[in-house]
Amino acid sequence: MARRIVGGMFLSLDGVMQAPGGPGEDPMGGFEEAGWVFKLWDEGIEPALGKLFGGEYDLLLGRRTYDIFAAYWPYAEGDNKPMSEAFTSAAKYVLTRGDQELPWENSHRLSSIEAVADLKQTDGPDLVIQGSSTIYPGLLAAGLIDELVLMTFPVTLGRGKRMFGEGTPVERLDMIDHWITDKGTVVATYRPAGSLPPYPDEAPIPIISDREIERRRRVAEGTW
Repeated sequence: MARRIVGGMFLSLDGVMQAPGGPGEDPMGGFEEAGWVFKLWDEGIEPALGKLFGGEYDLLLGRRTYDIFAAYWPYAEGDNKPMSEAFTSAAKYVLTRGDQELPWENSHRLSSIEAVADLKQTDGPDLVIQGSSTIYPGLLAAGLIDELVLMTFPVTLGRGKRMFGEGTPVERLDMIDHWITDKGTVVATYRPAGSLPPYPDEAPIPIISDREIERRRRVAEGTW
């Protein structure tokens, strides 16, 4: 039976997912709010995290997220020790075009979206994505994502990496579960649901007035 690919993501209201975990995690692009999730920690999201990581799973990661995880999780102690052991024992599949070393044990390189598709057809546990914003557009375009679990915190961050970046396809999503925590975090699970339907016959017909013709001319010229 084919594996499922499930993406779990911490998001701000304006769609930023960069560096939720701790100071110094990912300052690329001048991002200054690293660790923002823990500044706003919400116990209400814990059932979603338990569903993602409470059973058997493997990890599917982009290379930069892998680097962040490999520099932290093998060394984590105390309350984080169980997650450290679980992440270390899980297979970690890294989608990357590079040939850099993957020193964390049980790590495997995937060089293409096609390789992910092949992996998905093998027997094994769910493949869970954390972080890794750059891999989502290609996976969505290839129809490889089965579920997205989005935990959207009531905050705007203004700048930073976004999950749905360049190359994201036009795609409908069905919401299959959701709740709102006492602190206002929206936890919603989605499944891809195909392309947009055609413009309906009963929808309003655009009025092509002289002003609209002029407006469209300026749009085409880039002067609007």
